[in-house]
Amino acid sequence: MQPVYLDYNATTPIDPEVAEVMKPYLVDFFGNPSSSHWYGVQAKKGIETARSQIADLLGCQPDEIVFTSGGSESNNYAIRGAAFANRIKGNHIITSAIEHPAVTEVCRYLEHEQFRVTYLPVDEFGLVDMVKLQEAITPQTILISLMHANNEVGTIQPISDISELARQKRIIVHTDAAQSVGKISACVNDLGIDLLSVAGHKLYAPKGVGALFIRKGINLEKLIHGAGHEQNKRAGTENVLGIVGLGKACEIAKRDLTRNMAHMKSMRDRLHGGLQERVGELRLNGHREKRLPNTLSVGFPNIEADKFLLNIKGVAASAGAACHSDHASISHVLTAMNVSEKYSIGTIRFSTGKMTTPEDIDGALEIIKGSGLHISQK
Repeated sequence: MQPVYLDYNATTPIDPEVAEVMKPYLVDFFGNPSSSHWYGVQAKKGIETARSQIADLLGCQPDEIVFTSGGSESNNYAIRGAAFANRIKGNHIITSAIEHPAVTEVCRYLEHEQFRVTYLPVDEFGLVDMVKLQEAITPQTILISLMHANNEVGTIQPISDISELARQKRIIVHTDAAQSVGKISACVNDLGIDLLSVAGHKLYAPKGVGALFIRKGINLEKLIHGAGHEQNKRAGTENVLGIVGLGKACEIAKRDLTRNMAHMKSMRDRLHGGLQERVGELRLNGHREKRLPNTLSVGFPNIEADKFLLNIKGVAASAGAACHSDHASISHVLTAMNVSEKYSIGTIRFSTGKMTTPEDIDGALEIIKGSGLHISQK
């Protein structure tokens, strides 16, 4: 029997509708999209249809979408590209202490390239302080990169407010929206951003494909050099199969967004309520309201997360701390939020999806209750 899957923030299964649309590109439409013959034209049509589907979800123009290999490449292209293309204007970048490594590691690299990076602190809920952001801006600031929603605790940042502040200073704004696209609205004009990263496998599309929204007028230094693919912005023969899947996934995400948001929240709250009924002491990590509808990060007191997960093998979830024989490596997100070790060491991230059922939640609760760990039962 397969475990109950409650790790949708890590990755999602491919939606059956997405898989169905991809099938012809496995056999019939195998041409190189740069070729002018029939086979190439069919592949090119698939790419451009997908480009329009993604643009429709994000509320932008199709030619503002560039396909990538995933969220990490999109983040690298956005941050490195903006930094090097605007180096003549300044060398200061602002990000936060709770970003995904696909952002923080790029920033660490840029620090070795003579860029200066400010890592903004967050409050106990994982929110960036707008006053501290404003204080961090200097005449040398060229880029602000802040995630739309946190992958671990689900906290949603006030990106539109951040963009408004940046616009006044003519600063480029990038947001890593890998976790938010398909779960909440991510319209680029509502957010006011210049660059937005999408990861296919977070919204029921295949792994190994993503997209980057680049607002018209924003120049980026190339990340991959070669032929003139993707409007001469990203060299390399396109991953047609993955791109077609991503396009369909975005079409479905827009079509079903309201329904999926309500369903994921219902399943998340059912799980949270069940845990509160069955477990004595429990800490919710992240903002109670300004949070992704599917994300539940909870700290069990004085329990090692890795051992907890081993004892609930019938539930697939993620740990907030990596425990070793002599110490525990606490998540940088929980550390930045000043979550005490009592709870951070035992933090588990559960994340629901559009395929999660009430039976999944109830089954997971029974497995957790019967785990045999020393949790104070009510």
